[in-house]
This record gives sequence, C-alpha cells and structure tokens, in this order.
Amino acid sequence: MGVPQNISATEDENSVSVSYNSWLLKHPSALYTFEHMMSIAKGKKIVVFLDYDGTLSNIVDNPEKAFMTNEVHDFVNLDTVYYAGSHGLDIAAPLQSPNYGDPKHQTRVVDGKGNEVVLFQPAKKYLPAIQRIFSALSEKTRSIRGVMLEHNKFCISVHFRHVRDEVFEIRPDMEWDKGHALNYLLDTLGYGSSSDVLPLYIGDDRTDEDAFKAIRNRGKGFPIVVSSTPKDTMALHSLCNPLEVNEFLIRLVKWRKNSASSKFFCQNLEGKIRKERQIVPVNFAK
Repeated sequence: MGVPQNISATEDENSVSVSYNSWLLKHPSALYTFEHMMSIAKGKKIVVFLDYDGTLSNIVDNPEKAFMTNEVHDFVNLDTVYYAGSHGLDIAAPLQSPNYGDPKHQTRVVDGKGNEVVLFQPAKKYLPAIQRIFSALSEKTRSIRGVMLEHNKFCISVHFRHVRDEVFEIRPDMEWDKGHALNYLLDTLGYGSSSDVLPLYIGDDRTDEDAFKAIRNRGKGFPIVVSSTPKDTMALHSLCNPLEVNEFLIRLVKWRKNSASSKFFCQNLEGKIRKERQIVPVNFAK
C-alpha cells in the first residue's frame, strides 16, 4: 500500500514542477533575462523599489523577526532613507528631496537620528479609528491561541499563521496603495514625467500587485514578483526567493559599476539615497 502513496506524492510534485515551469515562460526569471533587461536600461536612470517581508527577508512566523541577510543589508545600508510603511500610507522622505508634490498631508518632523524629514500621511485622519479597532481586536482575539496582532500605525494585520496559514488586514477605505505610493515617490524625486527613467519593483504579495500595475501603466520598467509557485500576477519577471533577490541586486550593482551610461537609483520601499553612488533605495514595508 505504501508504494502507490509514494507514486502519488511523486506525481503531485511533478505536476507542481510542470505548472511552475509553464508559469516561468510567462514570467521569466530576472536572473536569466538580466542581460536583456540591462540592454533596455542602458543610458537610462533605474529607480529600484523593494518590498521587505518575503523579498529582502524570508517570511517568518513572527513579523518582528523578519531580518534581511547581511549581504542585502549592506546593499540597502545607505546614508539617507526613503521609507514607505503601511502599504505606502506612511512615507518619510529626506528634507533635501527635489520635489515634495502636493503639500497636503505633509509634516516636517525630526526623526530618531536627529534628521529633519518630511512625512506624507494621507490617512492621518483615520488614526483614532484604527486605534479603536486595534483595541477591540486585542480584546476579541485574546482567547484565540496562535493569533498575533501587528499594529503598523495605518494598517492592522491579524496574523493567524499558527491557526491557519493566513493573514487578515484592516486598512482605511481610501484610494491609496503601493502603486500610488510608487508614483508619489517618483514625483518626489523629480522623475514623475521623465522619459528616461525605468522603475524596477521587486515584491512578493498581493499588495505589491498595485505597484506592478503602476509600472505597466507607465509603459516602461520592470515589475518583478518573488514566488516559488505559480500565481496570478501583473509582474513581467520573477525571482524564486530572497536569495535570488540578493543575487539579482548584487548583479545590478556590478552592472552599474561597469556601466558609464546609466544611472542607478535604488528605492527600498523602506529606502535610501546615496548621492556618490547615485542610488536611491525605497523600501515598501507594511
């Protein structure tokens, strides 16, 4: 009886492999297509946007323990940070940014390092309601074993990975997502209407799809999804896991160093800017 079960398991694995390989034909690995992508980018400015969980770090049971590898940390450890949290609802930009766009919802503050930054928080009016919801959820889920609440200021995540492998989010009912945040940051950097700018976004979950869509609507750029299984996506390219993301970013930096005709701006949507390397990272965290 054990043999048929082993055969069935093998058949399932083969089926998944065939399905993933078929999916890769539509969303080829950015490692395999790297040279072609860079031939398109030659002579242009590249602005790199990076998600965090599942992209720069592995998905872990406790989101507070999602740390990037040392290699990736070195890559994004630049001097001045562009940070976009809560799916782009909480953006902090350096004071020296060339353009802040619409001053509505913007506030100048001093961060923990003593640097003056500009905050853009379009959902600020929802903060009292979000806090009330968080308090109510804390009370209601207290007796449910395995549930964990994550308060991201403008977004509450209800994790029940230890109950079921899922997450439920509560966000303000407004027209704002990572796609809007990406376009806002490009405008802030002064690249909103530039014809020689190529945004490159790497992310792994459904909220990143809005950023992929925004890039495709621009008609130029590289939306890259991180996934080891086939999934519906607006991305044009793929990477399998954070290790491949690390390899891709290292190749990108090496390509930039060897290219005299292209400028490379890295946005770790939790990002940064280093002028001497012409890198602007923006990191999208929850």
